[in-house]
Amino acid sequence: MSEVTRNSLEKILPQLKCHFTWNLFREGSISTHMEERVRNQIEFLNSEYKATMYNLLAYVKHLDGENEAALKCLAQAEDFLKPKQDDQAEIRRLVIWGNYAWVYYHMGRLSEAQAYVDKVKQVCKKFANPYSMECPELDCEEGWTRLKCGRNERAKMCFEKALEEKPSDPECSSGLAIAMYRLEEKPEKQYPVDALKQAMELNSKNQYVKVLLALKLQKIREAAEGERLIKDALREAPNQTDVLQKAAQFYKKKGNQDRANELLVRALGSTAHNSSLYCLVMCSYREKLEQLQNTGDAESSDSREKMEELRRLTMEYMHRALERRRSPLNSYSDLIDSPEVERCYQLVFSKESPRAEEQQLYQRYCDLQEYHRKSEDLAALKVLLQFHRNKQSIEKEELTQQA
Repeated sequence: MSEVTRNSLEKILPQLKCHFTWNLFREGSISTHMEERVRNQIEFLNSEYKATMYNLLAYVKHLDGENEAALKCLAQAEDFLKPKQDDQAEIRRLVIWGNYAWVYYHMGRLSEAQAYVDKVKQVCKKFANPYSMECPELDCEEGWTRLKCGRNERAKMCFEKALEEKPSDPECSSGLAIAMYRLEEKPEKQYPVDALKQAMELNSKNQYVKVLLALKLQKIREAAEGERLIKDALREAPNQTDVLQKAAQFYKKKGNQDRANELLVRALGSTAHNSSLYCLVMCSYREKLEQLQNTGDAESSDSREKMEELRRLTMEYMHRALERRRSPLNSYSDLIDSPEVERCYQLVFSKESPRAEEQQLYQRYCDLQEYHRKSEDLAALKVLLQFHRNKQSIEKEELTQQA
């Protein structure tokens, strides 16, 4: 393909509404957990929402330099939309086609990139911009994507814009409610209970919105009604990972740690590769261990036996998290006395170019060793940490919740 066509593509591609033009991640901030989170989300979504997640997964694969894998994800996104031949499905395909065009462009396969640009143009030709359009379906698609990427304020704006044209749309209403739930910690933001209730009225089958409402009711001292909603959601979606996680959060706040842990373990039965869940279970067992250690009868034979079992379970779930390639950074401090954790730290230190997440692990290790006065090589470790900080930008963890 000629250089003129390459130049024309470079003018057209930024006009497409897709992941490559939405500025989803700040430079250097994409989480190493992102792919895992997206894959976990895919499992329980309806077909059209799976398409949204496969689109995002394709973009993550591209950012990892896996363009062939990105193309396969886009093909899966298309497959989930094939049964739907309405205008809404066609509009959602615009995002897939835009992503295809960008991926092929980055692969140097310019004729194929141009083919997808032409597909977008065929749909958008009646609009002022032949490569883009303004419509609530695209705003909603962008909103869900931004929500998954932790860009909650921008997601809220997308859903609000979509609802201006489709005020009773259940999908947009649910998206807005979830975005407001996440922004609620900021004092200037509107309290999201009303938005969650409205989303439930429009789509009573959305169990995730139901458990979010339950958590908010618990916060405003309407825990009895919140627990009723939790029980209903668990009855309707007994294996849905995000529902089980939020239900566990409800029971933990209630003080029922055993019930919370039971729900987390059940969630693992539905998504065996979710390392963050293994970390949560690990922390849960550790908390129970600390509670026992602080009781007056900690030295009794029965308590010692229970404590030994809790230590065993804590280590078991730490190992399971590590086996799934994710470092449970926030949990290692609880296990500083374990020789196994020492070994895990040293494995990280042996790498020449650690991931940004592992740079955080260097810092945590240094802090812990300094606190416990265990390391004679602390100064050398800190020099090593500073070297890697200068070499690579620090990765930031933006995604604290699943959409």
